[in-house]
Amino acid sequence: MIKCNDWPIGVCTWSLGNDFDKVRTLTDQTQLSHIHFAVSPVLNTSDGQNLLKRIRQEGWTVTATMIDFPQEDYTSLESIKATGGIVPDQYWDQNQKRVCDAIGITSQLGVEYLSLHFGFLDPTDPNSATKLTDRCKMLADKAAEKNIQLLMETGQETADELRRFLEELNHPTLAVNFDPANMILYDKGDPIEAVQALTPWIKHIHIKDALRTQTPGTWGLEVPWGTGQVGGNEFLKALKQIKYEGALAVERESGDDRLGGIKTAVDALKAFAG
Repeated sequence: MIKCNDWPIGVCTWSLGNDFDKVRTLTDQTQLSHIHFAVSPVLNTSDGQNLLKRIRQEGWTVTATMIDFPQEDYTSLESIKATGGIVPDQYWDQNQKRVCDAIGITSQLGVEYLSLHFGFLDPTDPNSATKLTDRCKMLADKAAEKNIQLLMETGQETADELRRFLEELNHPTLAVNFDPANMILYDKGDPIEAVQALTPWIKHIHIKDALRTQTPGTWGLEVPWGTGQVGGNEFLKALKQIKYEGALAVERESGDDRLGGIKTAVDALKAFAG
């Protein structure tokens, strides 16, 4: 097992296009044995059970699963706010089923965590806030039936806004998948300060880096780990300070050489001596 500090290092399967052959190449070259597994291919093909069978055959450890939503449009901040997660009413029925199916797959794999972008929290709109709260609670209740924790992805709101939401909902099966780059990409605060604010809920980590936008209301830029504004070593030191005990999953969602970028991140994590 490849580790950083005492944290297992893994990779997000969607960073390699959910191509298991590419994941196999990466694990052969780096000796990684952990994955954050996107379950969409299992739901979207008739070959789903064979995909799950291959995970077992490869011997990979799944640190968490992930589900996304077909209607999501990441073209701009405005488009993802309108289409993201479980918020859009016209997609709620199918997305509710999608999450419940993903909970079942997560349970079938014997995995504890399922991560997803729930959508934008909007505390200025009471009706929207109530709707999202109700839907989160309903899905969390479904997850609890299978002993699964749902992990809310960071970034679309400030850490304080997410903390207040989690405190008010106070559901034992809701926690956080912490992505430091998303805090920068969405321009929602300092990721290291956010670690402190969200400490009780952080169960899983994405290793990703980014540069903050110079034009308010637009995306920041994802960059290779260690070349952006996350502050890689300081971020890892912050995790050590809060006594984080989970896994680190390298995520790369842009760039022409994702495999190379992932390997660079893995090398940097292995070299961390904090």
